[in-house]
Amino acid sequence: MSDVEAIEMDEEERDAFLGAGGTGVIALSDSEGEPPHAVPVSYGYDMSEDVFYFRLAAGEESSKGNLRDRAVTFVTYGRPDDEWWSVIAKGRLRSTTEESIAIESLEGLQQVQIPLVEIFDRPTSEVTFEFYRLKPEKLTTRKESPTGQ
Repeated sequence: MSDVEAIEMDEEERDAFLGAGGTGVIALSDSEGEPPHAVPVSYGYDMSEDVFYFRLAAGEESSKGNLRDRAVTFVTYGRPDDEWWSVIAKGRLRSTTEESIAIESLEGLQQVQIPLVEIFDRPTSEVTFEFYRLKPEKLTTRKESPTGQ
């Protein structure tokens, strides 16, 4: 069996695909040996810094647990031009309120658009949210071969 190389997007394609924001799935590590906690989320993307931003439900209503410095894998995918494209980002969530990154985060948040998706059993104005950023330690892109070969 031979190794199959994925077709990767170039940086320009990746940035165009991610845009200033969209939706995807974030999988949060679990130190108890259980499967990761994966949930659909909306994201913002700052292409000048290659940083993702998330507005995540937090507090008592959240089943995600403590999010600070949590290892995550984030996946977004779609079909521009009828071909499958995906981006996978791996790293650790950082709170945007952490002093060491607060100024960078404020600047980055001005560059992005995080869609507000209504997926809760009550108005989003009643849900507690916290902002996190992900500067990927590993960023992988893939796109479908136009020939299928």
